Amino acid sequence: MRPVEPPPSVWELPSAHDADDEGLVAIGADLEPGTLLAAYRGGMFPMPVGRSGPLGWWSPDPRGVLALDGLQVSRSLRRSCREYEIRVDTAFADVIAACADPRRPGGWITPGFEAAYGELHALGWAHSVEAWTHDGELAGGLYGVAVGGLFAGESMFHRRRDASKVALVGLVERLRADGDPRRVLDVQWPTDHLATLGVIGVAREEYLRRLAAALEAPDPDCWV
Repeated sequence: MRPVEPPPSVWELPSAHDADDEGLVAIGADLEPGTLLAAYRGGMFPMPVGRSGPLGWWSPDPRGVLALDGLQVSRSLRRSCREYEIRVDTAFADVIAACADPRRPGGWITPGFEAAYGELHALGWAHSVEAWTHDGELAGGLYGVAVGGLFAGESMFHRRRDASKVALVGLVERLRADGDPRRVLDVQWPTDHLATLGVIGVAREEYLRRLAAALEAPDPDCWV
């Protein structure tokens, strides 16, 4: 489906330029669809302050970005790619529920987040990319928000070896299919683990410049 624009947020979010040294821009507001979309368009994303603290809006510096031509696929990961089938948006609720499993270390996705992103999914803005075994088991996946040429990755999970990485490979293949150089794959914070996949840290100013260009790009066909 084509995304449906929700009513605008009742909140006026600050500029991403107002972030503190930790990347925190603001605290409060809500998770209504209009607020979430305004945040992503402004270079921010929501996450609690601490594991169970108040709702925060973040714009890290540096920002984790994966160039679509920069994904590092090892030989073993290429073998794993043959073990799974990639599907899009066939099990969004199952993917976000797996990402929100409270048994996961560092888990922060509350029922409120699940409901909010479920609503974004129903409106055509949030998507899941899933790795399925050939006998029909959901082995891993990821979810995030797509706005024009931006895909803002939120979380991923795996139940079998390399399944979340295979879902990421599938996502990159679909985002780069039309060759539009404006597309941005945002992964929030750069980490050592993500660096092994090709994620780099981009200065906030550069990220916001790339974001502005990405928002002018059309939605990729993989979400339609």
